[in-house]
Amino acid sequence: MQIAKHKVVSIHYTLRDNQGAILDSSTGKDPLHYIQGIGNLIPGMEEGLEGKQKGDKLDIKVSPEKGYGERSEQLIQKVPRSAFGDQEVRPGMQFQAQSSQGTQIVTVTEVGLENVTVDGNHPLAGVELNFSVEVMEVRNATADELEHGHVHGPGGHHHH
Repeated sequence: MQIAKHKVVSIHYTLRDNQGAILDSSTGKDPLHYIQGIGNLIPGMEEGLEGKQKGDKLDIKVSPEKGYGERSEQLIQKVPRSAFGDQEVRPGMQFQAQSSQGTQIVTVTEVGLENVTVDGNHPLAGVELNFSVEVMEVRNATADELEHGHVHGPGGHHHH
């Protein structure tokens, strides 16, 4: 069975940057389960996996446009330190912020006496992503999974 729209796929993957540093990996954990073709994964991953089957091993290079986007200077802003109340704020901390696009995660990059600089770019924005992938399983999605937009059962989402 080939990977195609509405197939449930489980993969093991390792993500490296162009310097070869490992950014993320499923090694030693359960495989990643997702539904192909509905935006569960970044576009470059879905494109690279289309048509593959169980047992295939491949390397996928994903450009920023097909990954987490290019970095945008407009997403970097200074906010008054008072916006954080009494909580301690340090570079590298992440917060949820409300924006015109809804909730987004921002990362603190600089802390001054009066202002805190936050960056709303995804940490991997502007980065070429290099995935090594092994396809573990491909199956048909159930009607429930398609309706909910995610995988149920082992390795998936459970409803309580």
